[in-house]
Amino acid sequence: MAFRKKSTKNPPVLSHEFILQNHADLVACVGMFFVLGLMFEGTAEASIVFITLQHSVPFPAGEDPAKELKFLYHYGIKDLATVFFYMLVAVIIHATLQEYVLDKINRRMQFPKAKQSRFNEAGQFSAFYLVSCVWGTFILISENCLSDPTLIWGAHSHNVMTFQMKFFYISQLAYWFHAFPELYFQRTKKQDLPRQLVYIGLHLFHIAGAYLLYLNHLGLVLLMLHYFVEFLSHICDLFYFSDEKYQKEMSLWAVVFILGRLVTLTVSVLSVGFHLAGGQNRNPDAISGNVNVLAAKIAVLSSSCTIQAYITWNLVNVQLQRWKEEDAVLQAPSVKKKRTKGRSSRKGTENGVATSNKVDSPHKKKEKTS
Repeated sequence: MAFRKKSTKNPPVLSHEFILQNHADLVACVGMFFVLGLMFEGTAEASIVFITLQHSVPFPAGEDPAKELKFLYHYGIKDLATVFFYMLVAVIIHATLQEYVLDKINRRMQFPKAKQSRFNEAGQFSAFYLVSCVWGTFILISENCLSDPTLIWGAHSHNVMTFQMKFFYISQLAYWFHAFPELYFQRTKKQDLPRQLVYIGLHLFHIAGAYLLYLNHLGLVLLMLHYFVEFLSHICDLFYFSDEKYQKEMSLWAVVFILGRLVTLTVSVLSVGFHLAGGQNRNPDAISGNVNVLAAKIAVLSSSCTIQAYITWNLVNVQLQRWKEEDAVLQAPSVKKKRTKGRSSRKGTENGVATSNKVDSPHKKKEKTS
């Protein structure tokens, strides 16, 4: 019995196709390199910079500073190493979700190639937004931001953040930085690159701005509002891809989208207006987070308003494009009916002429014989 030959060949090592197919394994090897560095005394200090949070400062946890100490965190240059490591983790999680969940759904639903990329994008973002919303809400509850809203715009005396707050921002930065190589790994089309780059860049700009200016609570609240609306958006897309009868839910989501933008603008205006309510500082220091000046407030508020206007404009364009596609689909059957009617009438006339010729043919034969 002869062996069956394989239809596909393994690509050459370190070739373009090899990297695309095995990028998760390659990135996992790089990540394990940093983890294994913890096992040796000479490399442990360097590996800790990549894996754990840096720039910690001890503070007294209670009235007696000699009894208990808690560690709060500043930001610094070493955070770039931590962001890089968790960017590798984000690539691995992205590939795992794609291979074991989204690809299996694609095979079962048998989506066309045009919908596969959009379905994968909606699936990845919906999972990320869901985890971020749950995680961020837990942080807001644990730091009493919901029971005491003044913490959103109140100033911290030492310009520090808790462990969970810093780890959340590090993870957010790592995820959005990992989106850049994913454009290459997922073979994004050239016409989609500008939209994706702007989308990723805007998130990085605002998350990094809230992190560097110590607007941690305000940034977290605005992110939760934004992520919740985006989560609903991608969930609606997933339902729409599975069955196009869910088009009505898209209009309902549009209302929620507009309300989310209005709430975000309201929170931004109130927070910036009341931020650091003790008054403006005459000696601002961006490194220590002392940015309570009119210029900084205007920059933060204008940035928030600009991003909301940009997102709303994109929604209007997407909705108009979908309406055009629906109109084209509705007009297509009527055009087909007209064509079929024209063809049937032509066939009818041709058949009538043919039958008349057949009937007249015996008379012509008699005339010829006579």
